[in-house]
Amino acid sequence: QLQASGGGLVQAGGSLGLSCAASGNIFSINVMGWYRQAPGKQRELVAAATKGGTIYYADSVKGRFILSRDNAKNTVHLQMNSLKPEDTAVYYCKTSKFSGMEYWGEGTLVTVSS
Repeated sequence: QLQASGGGLVQAGGSLGLSCAASGNIFSINVMGWYRQAPGKQRELVAAATKGGTIYYADSVKGRFILSRDNAKNTVHLQMNSLKPEDTAVYYCKTSKFSGMEYWGEGTLVTVSS
């Protein structure tokens, strides 16, 4: 089970944070991260971190978003800075196990006003 929190409405240039906590069957979680889906667009990867510490960022968020992960707590936090209207989307937390199984959290809406 993934519990996401954060999101909301912010003006362009502002900041928001998203947190996601995994519970229940958390054994062998490898990747934790965030995807987003804007209206009329496909869901895309925003940022993700492996258990070993490798972090991936989409080009569109590099330098603005920071992903941090706490393996002991099975949490991942996405700090979003210098937000742009094009960052407006529903954001989804996702985990992937070493087995390949994937789990999605419920989406949380981020709206950036211009």
